[in-house]
Amino acid sequence: MGKHPLGCVLMYSVVASLGLVSFAACLVAESKKTKKGDLKLDGKMCFLPSRSHAFELGVAASVCLSTAQIIGNVLLCANYCGRPNTRKPKKPALTAILLAFSWISFGVAAILISAATSMSRAQPYGEGWLDGECYLVRDGVYISSGVLSLLAVCTLLGAASIKITTNQQVDQDTK
Repeated sequence: MGKHPLGCVLMYSVVASLGLVSFAACLVAESKKTKKGDLKLDGKMCFLPSRSHAFELGVAASVCLSTAQIIGNVLLCANYCGRPNTRKPKKPALTAILLAFSWISFGVAAILISAATSMSRAQPYGEGWLDGECYLVRDGVYISSGVLSLLAVCTLLGAASIKITTNQQVDQDTK
């Protein structure tokens, strides 16, 4: 990655774009999620007639976030492992902390998006989402998962930029 800075910038731009698409899909899913008025009750049995558009948006957000996380980590690891440095970089701890924070944010966001998306499916009479009961996604779940997905991608890009600038400094020092 160090020999082709344009390719590096392009690939990290793809990661940033996927993160933004995930964030935007979460924001739109919040407005399209199933409302309380859509829930139909028949005695103790509940029914949600059809899945909401939040289902498709949640799937798109999850796929974009996962793809961005995987691509970003592969690029970061290729940049880290594929370089035979004569000197060690100066800031590996900060890069590791940002990378760990990225994975934690990604994990929480993925869980929130997956659960909310699963709840956005059609829930027939007597089946519901869990234990035969209907559940609705609470307000703010998609928004918070969108913010977490944006945070995951931003910390991943931050770790990558520290790694790239550190590698450039090490390369310049060795010349």
